[in-house]
Amino acid sequence: MSEISIDHSSFFDPIYQFSPVGTALVSLEGEWRSANPALLDQLGYSEAEIAGMAFSDYIHPEDAGKALTKTFELLSHQQPKHECELRFIKKDGDFIWMSYFASAARDQDQEPLYFVVNLIPLQTIQKNNLDFAQESEEMYRLVCEHAQEIIYYCNDHGEWMYCSPAVYEQLGYTPSDIIGKDNMDLYHPEDKEKVKEAHEIDNDKNILQYRFRHKDGDYIWFETTFQRVKYNGSLRRLCISRDITDRKDMETKLTETVQRYTSLKKYNHDAVISLDLKGNIIHGNVMAEKLTGYEMAQLEGMNFSKLIGAVNLRKILKDSLNDISIENNINGLKHRDGHDVEVITTIAPIIINQRNVGFYVIIKDITEQKKLILAKEMAENTNQAKSAFLAMMSHEIRTPMNGVIGMTDLLLESTELDSEQEEYVHIIRKSGESLLNIINDILDFSKIESGKTSLVQKPFKVRDLTSEVVQLLRPKAIKKNLNISVTVSNNVPLHVVGDAERLKQVLINLVDNSLKFTSQGSVVVEVEALNPYGKTMELQFVVHDTGVGIPEDKLEKLFEPFYQLDNFMIRKQEGTGLGLAISKKLVELMGGQITALKKEGPGAAFQFSVIVMSSDLSGGFDAPTDEDPFSEETGRLNILVGEDNITNQLVIRKMLEKLGHHVSMASDGREAVDMAQNGCYDLIFMDIQMPEMNGLEAAQCIRKSGPSTENSPVIIAVTANALKGDREYYLSQGMDDYITKPLKSSVLSEVIEKYFKVEK
Repeated sequence: MSEISIDHSSFFDPIYQFSPVGTALVSLEGEWRSANPALLDQLGYSEAEIAGMAFSDYIHPEDAGKALTKTFELLSHQQPKHECELRFIKKDGDFIWMSYFASAARDQDQEPLYFVVNLIPLQTIQKNNLDFAQESEEMYRLVCEHAQEIIYYCNDHGEWMYCSPAVYEQLGYTPSDIIGKDNMDLYHPEDKEKVKEAHEIDNDKNILQYRFRHKDGDYIWFETTFQRVKYNGSLRRLCISRDITDRKDMETKLTETVQRYTSLKKYNHDAVISLDLKGNIIHGNVMAEKLTGYEMAQLEGMNFSKLIGAVNLRKILKDSLNDISIENNINGLKHRDGHDVEVITTIAPIIINQRNVGFYVIIKDITEQKKLILAKEMAENTNQAKSAFLAMMSHEIRTPMNGVIGMTDLLLESTELDSEQEEYVHIIRKSGESLLNIINDILDFSKIESGKTSLVQKPFKVRDLTSEVVQLLRPKAIKKNLNISVTVSNNVPLHVVGDAERLKQVLINLVDNSLKFTSQGSVVVEVEALNPYGKTMELQFVVHDTGVGIPEDKLEKLFEPFYQLDNFMIRKQEGTGLGLAISKKLVELMGGQITALKKEGPGAAFQFSVIVMSSDLSGGFDAPTDEDPFSEETGRLNILVGEDNITNQLVIRKMLEKLGHHVSMASDGREAVDMAQNGCYDLIFMDIQMPEMNGLEAAQCIRKSGPSTENSPVIIAVTANALKGDREYYLSQGMDDYITKPLKSSVLSEVIEKYFKVEK
């Protein structure tokens, strides 16, 4: 690589000329070479008056010798720089005290060229120091006054000499209630002694957790940092206290969860042994001692092959890599006295931080029972035990996890997080939410298997249900640049009776799976009624995608619990492997069937059907119920909103729902047209500026393809423009009226009453 020569003078000359710091270049012989304007101004000389003059002639005689001696020592590399304070002689004869900073400029061979001397008047430094001290004092005062933590300091006797205003918000006391007292009567009786020790200990810094009594009588947990400082010649304790009550509550709940698990292990009728990845015993319960004849101290560190043989251990180690619970019928377990115990084992992995660190072996003695009878009982009891265990553990984990996620939300609302901290909190929350999703899957599957799931039969609209599913998953599709759409056949009635929530759960599972395994293209949902004219009918749903597809030999296994396609997808996707198993159970519960279709070309297709009842409801309105009453003024309307801004979607949806109406959302003009053509809406609020197709174009398409004029929906333009002539223009383009942003609930109510007011 060729070297590029740079003229450094072009960079440094402007700095030299315009710097507020006085700078002089002095030759190695001690003569002035140049001085910048700042120094000339400070001393009162011109460049011509000092050029070639001895530098020492301008220093007070009492200071010159020592300063120059130290400066010339720079030539011998004895020191890199020299600093001191000395007096310079101004042109008017007065002396000026200045801070003197000298260094030697050298060439590439480290040979000295000249001296660089920086001079700053002492009064400037003193003023800056004073200003800085005043600013620092003000800053510290503001920090103390606005900090959420309680900041205080104590004297040698533990008396509070100062306390920040946060004490009122945290504990209900004013600073005057606290200052001048040791406040020992406010500490929890069990914590007083350690608080005294914290004040008396000689350590410079100490951290302590204790309880302090609120003014209302409750005790609050605090974590306090005690820092020993010197103030006005006396030792003080500077203390910063942070409320950790919520953290303590979560720790207590987590401890209770661990204790429940420990009790489950301790009092289990089966032997429970934990092993590392090499098969060495880590620990076991009391039943493990009884079953093997060894004491726990003897079992710990023993290789499990000594009890079950090397062949059986290799089988267990191999099965444990599957990350699922597996039952093994091993030949037998060798008791300490030499006899064999016939057993059945269940192996479950120990996963910590998403890494397999070992596994549990649950060992059941079947010596006293016939194998065939036990096999039947195991098929029934083990499944129930596993379901109960999973349900219990899932519930116990969800409680502290909900606390963790809730606290991350509070942290994210804080304005004091820097970007790195915010990223960490997002990771905690995302991980917590992922864990809760897994737990919810496990709970769902557990409930279904235990027969505790029942259906809730209510009237619902199929088109609204599919629209809600698409709206829920559309952000994921947009993120992957995928198209997602729904086609509902004309033979599907507006209202049917069935379990809408369970049907939606199945549909979400399938569409979400399609989005997960599709990197480009689209996901399409098709719905039709197979026998639409009876009292009961079969609704058929098909979900197509253009993703990676499913090997034909895997189709039959897809709906097995915990089954995943990891072996050919190289574990790219997360999940429990329960989604399709749950969907299958729910579909069967609703009287239908589900299957993965063989598909030519790319992608996959899932088809399922459910049995629903015909509804006596007709038209575009839901039947009134006690839970969802009609408005006395207008009745409940079916309203479509075309709006691309997520925040605005939320605002208008909440406003309209509070007015008692049913609301469907479209994120762009084209989607609004599709929904209007496939649904039955009384009123449409259409944003003018939207992607894909603007509001005016969408309104025109709806008018052209819609029903007769008297049955067509009322379309209201929603716009941020409020210019004269807009109303006339929008009406000429097919709108019935228009309203301007920002929207108000009263304006929406007036528009609805204008077009839909009915007689009371």
